[in-house]
Amino acid sequence: MAATSTRDRILDALQRILIRQGTAAVTLESVAAEAGVSKGGLLYHFRSKQAMFQGLTRRIDEDAEAEFVQATREGVDVVRYFLQTSLPASDEEAALYWSVIAALRSGEGLTDDGTEVLARVFNRWSELLTDYIGDPVLAETVRLIGDGLYLSALSGLPHPDPDLLRRVFDRIFEQVAAARGA
Repeated sequence: MAATSTRDRILDALQRILIRQGTAAVTLESVAAEAGVSKGGLLYHFRSKQAMFQGLTRRIDEDAEAEFVQATREGVDVVRYFLQTSLPASDEEAALYWSVIAALRSGEGLTDDGTEVLARVFNRWSELLTDYIGDPVLAETVRLIGDGLYLSALSGLPHPDPDLLRRVFDRIFEQVAAARGA
C-alpha cells in the first residue's frame, strides 16, 4: 500500500506543478520536493520525467474508463452525459488537461504510448456515441461539439451563451431521438 500511496503522491505533485506552473517547471527535483520524497524515492517509482507523464496519462485513462462505465449504465443517455461532462468540472481540471496537451505538443513529456492512451479515450467516446445513436455522422457531430466545448474551456475562451448552448443541445437531442427512433 505504501508504494501505491507514494506513487499517487508523486502524480499528485506532478499535477499541482503542471497546474500552477506548466510543463517547463516539471523536473525530477521539483516533483520530488513537492511530493515530499527523495529524488531516489521518486526514481524508484518513475525512472524519468517521461515516465511520470506516462503515469499521469494512465491516471487520466483510468478516470476516463470510470466515466465510460458511468455513461453506459442502464438508463443513462450517453449523449446527454457526454455533452454535460464536456466542460471541465473545475479550473484545476482545465489546467491539468491543458498542461497534458502542452506536453503532447512539445514532445518532451509523452511517448507514443501516452499519445495512444489519449487517442483511445477520444476513440472510445466515438464508439460509445455511435453505438448509442446508431448514426456515425451524428455521433461524430456530437463528439466534435463536446470536444470543441472542452478545448474552448481549456484554452480560456469565454463559455458560450447559456441560452444558445441549451438550444444547441436541444437541437442535437432532437436529432439523436429521431435517429434512435424514439
